Amino acid sequence: MKVRFKLERDEDGWPPADSEGLWAEPLSDTFRIANTPWFVRNLASDDVVIAHAGSDGVLWATGKARWSGHLTIRVLPLRDGQGLAARQAVLDAFRPLGVEGEGVAQFGLVALDIPPDADLAAVKELLHCGTADGRWEYEEGCISDAWAEP
Repeated sequence: MKVRFKLERDEDGWPPADSEGLWAEPLSDTFRIANTPWFVRNLASDDVVIAHAGSDGVLWATGKARWSGHLTIRVLPLRDGQGLAARQAVLDAFRPLGVEGEGVAQFGLVALDIPPDADLAAVKELLHCGTADGRWEYEEGCISDAWAEP
């Protein structure tokens, strides 16, 4: 099933949607997120959220019950356009570090799912190197205190 999240746009109109639907596994009275968010901030794969059906019958998230330890980083490929090959190149670069993700063609970006046991220093180094050499730009969607440390 899907749980929808309301999104707030910034002054530049980002993200380009009013809401995002994420696959979720129903638990007793909560839902475990089953994919990596492209736009929802402070949310990652395997997080547990609270959601209630709205008058429209749609399950709307109302809060986060538990953080899974996963991180979400969004990467926008710059080199070779933003097509399938560029998105796949991002995924291929991070796969040896145990980082998975998925791309979205409509917006040309990749959402990376960084598991709790990942080598954060290596992931950050690759992100910084890719930014420095013009392969991509990135933003932090859901990070930990350990990630935020210099």
